Amino acid sequence: MKLTFWGTRGSIASAGPDTVRYGGDTASVELTTGDGALVVLDAGSGIRQLGNHLTKTYPRVDILLSHLHMDHVQGLPFFRPLLNPEVETHIWGPISTTRDLRSRISRYLSPPLFPVRVRDLPNVTFHDVIPSTFQLGSLEVTADLITHPGSTLGYRIIEGDESLAYLSDHEPAFGLGRIPDSPEWTSGSALARGVDVLVHDAQYTDEEYARRVGWGHTSLTQLADLTRQAEPGRLVTFHHDPAHSDSELDVFHEQLRALIEGTEMLAGVPELEVDTSG
Repeated sequence: MKLTFWGTRGSIASAGPDTVRYGGDTASVELTTGDGALVVLDAGSGIRQLGNHLTKTYPRVDILLSHLHMDHVQGLPFFRPLLNPEVETHIWGPISTTRDLRSRISRYLSPPLFPVRVRDLPNVTFHDVIPSTFQLGSLEVTADLITHPGSTLGYRIIEGDESLAYLSDHEPAFGLGRIPDSPEWTSGSALARGVDVLVHDAQYTDEEYARRVGWGHTSLTQLADLTRQAEPGRLVTFHHDPAHSDSELDVFHEQLRALIEGTEMLAGVPELEVDTSG
């Protein structure tokens, strides 16, 4: 598997001179499988650039949504393959007790919020995902609920002997400064355990988190604790706070590296490519 990061920011896009290196687009990651299939993790504003840079037409594209907050779906109608009738697009997202996924996406893709309706899309299928393991081509995908406001999924994806965990928006120790010692009491720990690459929320400093408990994002210390507990081969930080400048994120990552010595760390930046095989 190869990952390419097209949107790494959280909450709201924040393009500008202070966010050039870490990027201003919201969450979207391109996953290319070993057999050449395309899977997209989340459909934030970064998915527009992803679609514009595709060098071939895929017969099928799968989009795995972690949840339906606006910063994770706002780019969906601007994704070129979604408008191509020759491309079979499958959109997967967390199940709800009130409406199916198609109905919930339709609330965004309809006037007055947007002029194009879901019914106008030429070749799209929606899938409501329950916590489970399912096959997606050559990929084994495990989806499980993680701590974030609303129904939110984290994903563990395996292809052969390569593995990835994607926990975009995640508060692993709700209300606590540190995560529990026991992995079974830690949200997302089972998904992340021993993967080659962990892509994880890195939104708050410890000081910021103290004022935002329950907002659904991690602190620097919680991220370091979870990384040490899960022992991934590599950590890619993700979902950077829109208020954090490049220089502030440099300091954040220096502090994080000091806490997780022994784990290779990559800061999520635009068009960063990661080979899960190492």
